[in-house]
Amino acid sequence: MSKKNDTSKAAPATIALNKRARHDYFIEERLEAGLALEGWEVKSLRAGKAQITEGYVVIKNNEAWLLGSHVTPLNTASTHVHPDPTRTRKLLLNRAELDRLIGAVERKGYTLAPLALYWKKGRAKLEIGLAKGKQLHDKRAAEKDRDWQRQKDRMLRQRR
Repeated sequence: MSKKNDTSKAAPATIALNKRARHDYFIEERLEAGLALEGWEVKSLRAGKAQITEGYVVIKNNEAWLLGSHVTPLNTASTHVHPDPTRTRKLLLNRAELDRLIGAVERKGYTLAPLALYWKKGRAKLEIGLAKGKQLHDKRAAEKDRDWQRQKDRMLRQRR
């Protein structure tokens, strides 16, 4: 039996991260949603030309939508297609997930934030977080804890 030569490079799984969301919100729960994309968007995502830091998720007419994310069109896009980099993209979730999210957002005051955009089995997926906003003092406390962890790690490394 011969082994397959795996010389082809696989695309990295992560396309874009939203580190700002982890800074601005307490992430209570994470969900995975599919995206309804056009062909040129898929090509741009494969090239890694996406940004979700300015994006946010809204629920309209019992459907979830991603607004404010930016997918830069490639120069090689077709001439008859007029790409809109910031178009509203539909999120694909099942009814039970949508109903739970609608209840949390409308009644409990949560918000939905995009956390990561990645590939899974050849499909683009968006990780969204059910989140509560942080106050300024919460952000300062989190930064203080992060600095303490760094200092602690440095001291442990120096002892070895």
